[in-house]
Amino acid sequence: MSQRKPLYPSMDKMLEASAFAGRPAYDLIREIQDLYLENDKPWVIGFSGGKDSTTVLSLIYVALTRLPETKRHKHIYVISSDTLVETPMVVDMINDSIEAINKNAEQQKLPISAHVVYPAWNETFWVNLLGKGYPAPTQNFRWCTERMKIDPVSAFIKDKIARFGEVIVVLGARSQESSSRAQVIAKHKIEGSSLSRHSSLPGAFTYMPIEDWTFDEVWMYLLGAPAPWGGDHFELFELYKDSSAGECPLVIDTNTPSCGNSRFGCWTCTVVTKDRAIEGLIDSGEVWLKKLKSFRNKLFKTTLPENKNEFRNFKRRTGRIQYARGAIDNDNIAEIKTIPGPYLLEYRKQWLKELLTIEKNLIEEGRKIQLIHPEELHAIRKEWMFDPNEPDWSDELPKIYYSVYGEDLDWVEHDSGAFSQADADLIAELSAENGVPAELVMKLLELELSMDGLSRRKGLFNKIESLLKNDWGSMEDIQAAKAAATHTSDFKNQLKNELKADSTDLHLKSVYDEQLKALTKEYEALS
Repeated sequence: MSQRKPLYPSMDKMLEASAFAGRPAYDLIREIQDLYLENDKPWVIGFSGGKDSTTVLSLIYVALTRLPETKRHKHIYVISSDTLVETPMVVDMINDSIEAINKNAEQQKLPISAHVVYPAWNETFWVNLLGKGYPAPTQNFRWCTERMKIDPVSAFIKDKIARFGEVIVVLGARSQESSSRAQVIAKHKIEGSSLSRHSSLPGAFTYMPIEDWTFDEVWMYLLGAPAPWGGDHFELFELYKDSSAGECPLVIDTNTPSCGNSRFGCWTCTVVTKDRAIEGLIDSGEVWLKKLKSFRNKLFKTTLPENKNEFRNFKRRTGRIQYARGAIDNDNIAEIKTIPGPYLLEYRKQWLKELLTIEKNLIEEGRKIQLIHPEELHAIRKEWMFDPNEPDWSDELPKIYYSVYGEDLDWVEHDSGAFSQADADLIAELSAENGVPAELVMKLLELELSMDGLSRRKGLFNKIESLLKNDWGSMEDIQAAKAAATHTSDFKNQLKNELKADSTDLHLKSVYDEQLKALTKEYEALS
């Protein structure tokens, strides 16, 4: 960490001497104070730990300290979204900042509290990818943003709206950062106000105090004076300098530009071809990140079109094959392009073991790091056991964990119900003898167990019918069954053509009209 000193000895000196976006710094401080005092709407500050959100938080913190204690009438919530797969150094820096903010705010009697929000345990990156088999995110299928960022932040904001009626969300978005951000900011702006309407949360307004600032002005502010909660921002500066990257914004809705352009964010991000942020940190001396980079690159390769069929099931999680061109027009065509489904369970098991091994090795090297949490492991185990295509009755996850760490977690007993690997082996043997897909039998037994003991088995036959309609067996088996079920003749069309051969009226509406015509002729002949 650099030992450089700020340009000015205090925040007051810096504010007195500085202007940003063509206006004196103190003018913006007064605007923040006036907006704060204007009403009773609490504020929610989005804090990603990057340069822009840190600047916004600092400005508001400074503005609040310069108000009399009697006027600090409403609370300010600082929220940081941790996806649980953030770049490790960024996580450490954010946690240190949040601890310092909470401690200093209490000392100065400021109505500020900093919080970290997380995705639900069943919606984390690893539970979706390793548990459910979701493919690594791409530009066309970026499932991670909503589950891991938008939903946790929105839940926090909605809770405050429910309590207070309306809130003001303060963001560090800048128009100069990208053209898409500029369009989003301009679209929701309220004429004659410094506020904008939130695009998807009724009762929420957004405030972007540095929207007109330049990149250089942000750094001039951060390096110009000590941080108002203590310390300075040189560690942040060094992190940017080493990585040559920006930070992911706090995403509050689908209109907020997300990551995917080599910004600080998730180390697992496969939306970009190369993660230049991680590469920059490695080049600057953080060579231990090579392990994470290698694992991320392995996931990225699975997203390439030529590799999809190797790693992914030919069936979707619905249990059905989905064809690329929708309805199948010709049942006699065997070669039809299909849309691949979730990752095959064998690869998910392999990747989990590799991830745990990387984590263990880094811990042994003296690094305080957690790449995957116990709660995620429990959720993944459940997903594997009841996988719609490949139910894991052998309960492999505890075995994988033990093979890496040599110890057990507090596993819940009999998560898989009454079934075991021996049961699975027996079903496989009987299935081969009787020509019935083993997976179908396993899912039917799971269904029976799930409804055991219920006084009313409402919907049982519908669920059985749904399972029977799924595509079972190998792709070759499914295609062979489809070919066998193809109609070689169409009785209705055949009958219609035969009747038309004897008819002079080719404009009859249907085959039934033709039959009536023929019967009429027979009746007339008998008469």
